[in-house]
Amino acid sequence: MSSRLETIHNWTVSTTTAANSIKRKLDDFHSDSDDSDDDDLFSLGNSFFPALARMRKDHLAPSFTCPRPLLPSQPSRSSSPSSSESSAAAVASSDEDDSSGGGSSASSSSSSFFAPGLQFFVRMLSGGKTLVIHADPSDSVKSVHEKIQSVTRIPIEEQRLIYRGKQLQWEQSLSECDVQNDTGLQLVSRMRSTRHPNAWHCVDDMLSKILHLYKGDRTRPVGPTVKSRLAEFLNDIPQKDEDVESSISYLQIFLSSSVPAALVMLYLSPVKSNRDCADDCIKHFIQNCKTFCKGQVYGHLAHLVLEFCKLLGRGAGIEDPLYNTCRSCLGSMVEYVGFGGRETKMSKDGGIAVIEIFPFLRELAGRLSQGLASSLESSTGGGPAVGDVLDFVAFSFPIRNTIAFHLGINRRRAAAGGGGIAGQCNVPYYADEIKSLRVIFDDLLGKMDLCLKKLEEHLAAAEKGKGEHLLPGWCQYLTILKELGSISKLYKGAEEIFWTHMGQRKVALCYLVLKFAKRSDDNDWITDHKEVTNFEVRRHLAMMLLPEVKDDYEELHEMLIDRSQLLSESFEYIANAASDSLRAGLFMEFKNEEATGPGVLREWFFLVCQEIFNPQNALFKACPKDRRRFFPNPASKVNPLHLDYYKFCGRVIALALMHKIQVGIVLDRAFVLQLAGKGVSLEDIQDVDPYLYNSCKQILEMDPEVVDQDVLGLTFVQEVEELGTRKVIELCPDGQNIVVNSKNRKKYVDFLIEHRFVTSISEPVRKFGEGFSNIMSGSSIHIHKSFFQSLEPEDLNWMLRGSENAISVEDWIAHTELNGYKDTDPQISWFWKVALV
Repeated sequence: MSSRLETIHNWTVSTTTAANSIKRKLDDFHSDSDDSDDDDLFSLGNSFFPALARMRKDHLAPSFTCPRPLLPSQPSRSSSPSSSESSAAAVASSDEDDSSGGGSSASSSSSSFFAPGLQFFVRMLSGGKTLVIHADPSDSVKSVHEKIQSVTRIPIEEQRLIYRGKQLQWEQSLSECDVQNDTGLQLVSRMRSTRHPNAWHCVDDMLSKILHLYKGDRTRPVGPTVKSRLAEFLNDIPQKDEDVESSISYLQIFLSSSVPAALVMLYLSPVKSNRDCADDCIKHFIQNCKTFCKGQVYGHLAHLVLEFCKLLGRGAGIEDPLYNTCRSCLGSMVEYVGFGGRETKMSKDGGIAVIEIFPFLRELAGRLSQGLASSLESSTGGGPAVGDVLDFVAFSFPIRNTIAFHLGINRRRAAAGGGGIAGQCNVPYYADEIKSLRVIFDDLLGKMDLCLKKLEEHLAAAEKGKGEHLLPGWCQYLTILKELGSISKLYKGAEEIFWTHMGQRKVALCYLVLKFAKRSDDNDWITDHKEVTNFEVRRHLAMMLLPEVKDDYEELHEMLIDRSQLLSESFEYIANAASDSLRAGLFMEFKNEEATGPGVLREWFFLVCQEIFNPQNALFKACPKDRRRFFPNPASKVNPLHLDYYKFCGRVIALALMHKIQVGIVLDRAFVLQLAGKGVSLEDIQDVDPYLYNSCKQILEMDPEVVDQDVLGLTFVQEVEELGTRKVIELCPDGQNIVVNSKNRKKYVDFLIEHRFVTSISEPVRKFGEGFSNIMSGSSIHIHKSFFQSLEPEDLNWMLRGSENAISVEDWIAHTELNGYKDTDPQISWFWKVALV
């Protein structure tokens, strides 16, 4: 035993100050255990604590060897030996009522005078003075501290008693510590530099309780549990914004004292009650971490969660449920934690090195790869676990953004095809991680391509009435593809490879979007690549940007409209209503008519749109070749309320789309492009002004020599008619003196189109978009752009006017649900006969 303790002592001296604290408690455990138990515990402690604590010299830690002056305000207590003797006598007399008291240390050296109690000596490091203590073997160490406090006035929280090279714990009795008569104890005090003595005491008590549980000691006095001590520690974390340094030093106590290692040691105990206790404590810690506000303190909490992940991963394995819980928590935190460099120690700002996080991403990528492989091998299901997919995305997001930042890559430029890193792995940071991430990308993309191919085979079989139409693993495919698309932007050529694969698996991708895309998801990664989608997918994604129609009739916006005043009264009901009220739903009724319900609402939408787009109202003008295609009228300013009506029109169109009602009109391509925030070219005006289109085409196609002879007689001006008068507008500064020639004719056409179809209607377009945005969301007046950007211009035509093809009655029958009727009922048969006529 003595040789083993000597070995432990030598190991303790060689490790860091933080590890010393918990190792000292392990030594306490060893001294009470038999040889076999000692061997087992020493092995566990030696492998767990020094390897995983990894504390640096600059970490805040308690010191048990540096004395402090005792009672500096009362020098008379240390002025002579007699004062020390009187102090010892005072302590002895306070403890033993039947003793003869007093005396000196010499006269008190024999324990026979105080049988059956104990007499021992407490040596003060300052000045070498000694106290004589009388106590009962069953007395607690804390009671001795209290006696010392009564004499020295040193707070018990700052006292430490050392016996045989070990610190005595408050809860222990003197007999448990093997304190004998006439033995000597050493009193030391904590350095005054620590800002959190109560935290140290709480942590020490927590560690002591953990080790006693691990030891199986059930004889200790009833007191606070490990979880209650942990809760106390967490509740006392300083959370004021101006006290960040105090919060950080407070949290470092938890790590430097190896509390995570002690809890994991308890979790690995073969005793179920110990495992349950540790499991409960670690989960309590994890839940508390999620409640903290984001900031530097949050980053240091993430370091503690990271420590739990490492310890559990090595001790319990990556399949352990508690490890997965901690890893998921860490994944949810790293998005808000800074990254930088390759240092693994806890930085002042709470940042975590990518090298610390990347192993989790690699581990999760391996699990995803295995899950995808299992779905290929199984015909009934399989696939990646939901938690693994979410954790993979959580770890990937900050890692790829950090890598891109250090490489000087702007994410928007990368998405626009502006580059990638293409083998540039000779950068100062993250060279290994960059290479590993590319390997992960290639592996997962290859697996996903095979899975999508298999999905298409299932869909083809389902159309023929064979096989299952939906397998469980498919629901995770879209999330994985989105993340792979983001990773591809980091590597030159990888993005093109990714979208080539998606184009080849267009059928499967479209199915996944229609089946699994959600309103809460960011689906821009798909809408930016319309070549891999179809009309149904684009419509589905666009409709998810609009509010859902609610069936709560108590919240409906009610309207009572006079047919003879349809436009004006509809304007009052819609233009002046709160957008929240309109998004809640509509209830429509015509005056002096009993009919209500969806049919009446559908009729109102159709009629009011016919009035809004009636050219006689001067808001819109019809295209010459298609009288149902409309463009804002530049002359609409004759109506002083024209801008309010454009906003009203934007609201009505958005509501019609929201309620999935076709209104029989089409918005011209040049108009839709501007609503999407895009420019207008010559080809875009072909429908709205075919005459100007043909004229511009002729100018651009004329022989350059003919144009340079000024046969056109054109300058950079345009004649327009406003309120019955004609006026000349320069297309550029000094435009009337610039002659159109072969070199500037393209610029002339561009300026002409810009003025005629953009500048002249900029305000109507802005107000229409504002009204449309009101229905989408009240937070931004420009959010409508995302809706129109997700569609091709002709997609909107299908949604507003419908297909030009005749209605298929067979398809109508196939998609009709009967409520209260059967297919064989005569009323149903008569209805379909009429529809077929």
